[in-house]
Amino acid sequence: MKAARLHMLGQPLEVEETPQPEPLAGEVLICVEACGVCHSDLHMALGDWPDVAARMAMPAILGHEVAGRIVEMGAGVTGFELGQRVGVGWLHSTCGQCEFCRSDAENICLERTVTGIAAPGGFAEFMRIRASHAIPIPENIPPEQAAPFFCAGLTVYHACRNAGIRAGQRVAVIGIGGLGHLAVQIARDAGAEVVAVDLSEPKLELARRLGAAETVDARSSEAAKLLKKGGRPHVAVVTAGSKPAYDLALRILRRRGTLAVVGLPKEDVTFNADNFVVGEYHIVGAAVGTRQETRELLNLVATGRLHCEVETHPLEAINDVFARMQRGEILGRAVVIPK
Repeated sequence: MKAARLHMLGQPLEVEETPQPEPLAGEVLICVEACGVCHSDLHMALGDWPDVAARMAMPAILGHEVAGRIVEMGAGVTGFELGQRVGVGWLHSTCGQCEFCRSDAENICLERTVTGIAAPGGFAEFMRIRASHAIPIPENIPPEQAAPFFCAGLTVYHACRNAGIRAGQRVAVIGIGGLGHLAVQIARDAGAEVVAVDLSEPKLELARRLGAAETVDARSSEAAKLLKKGGRPHVAVVTAGSKPAYDLALRILRRRGTLAVVGLPKEDVTFNADNFVVGEYHIVGAAVGTRQETRELLNLVATGRLHCEVETHPLEAINDVFARMQRGEILGRAVVIPK
């Protein structure tokens, strides 16, 4: 089969022929129809996360936003059919036994393993996945639409739920990229008034098309003032991986507001403890999401309430996609089509 493999950190992926995998007991083999390209894939390829790099077996096949069809089933697999469309995300497996798995928080399972690290990912024509973590995809969702919701969509869906976003609130989404443009829709679907913040006018225009009530150019010296003008936000969802984005969020939150941490800057985020005491702010993280949340999210997509802005590319273009991601040129989500 054809696969894009990482042989050395910091080097381009190589699209090459490699043996087609066979499903083990409890696994299914899928023909990959689409795989979203996540910033986490780029970070892993560049070796930005040393602890993750230490667990990667080279050559590695990345990709953890996968939609495909079952073509073979391993021993003991029940509840699925050949030809059925399924997907898998960041969580390759969870233990089911730890305190978090037992309390509907399997996304922070103590023994979780990650797709693309513990097992080959979706930048390939075929991929084997654990049947327990294969999520059925409604047939009315095209594969290139479904794939990004297995990480980008799921992460911001979980973040919005953790932040308690509800009708009548004012929500700032800072960073209107692959995750942010989905966060705009999810917050709006919850009944919130959404203010979108970014450096790019095309991305702000996308946010307006998706229902943002206001947009603010983060480059403006008046950005913080503009964000406060309609009332300080109850929630700031930061999907941008930059320290200035967090600095801005912490300047604009209303008292008892919530900061939802999604974007991962390379440098540490700092804050004044006095301000947190006076404002009684809350901070919530978002570590992807659970299988149940994935099912809920796909149902929202199937009913037309959420939509991903997608650009598709052949697998051979993966290194060009990574380069464009680094330059911030992708509007929405890039998805590779292996076949």
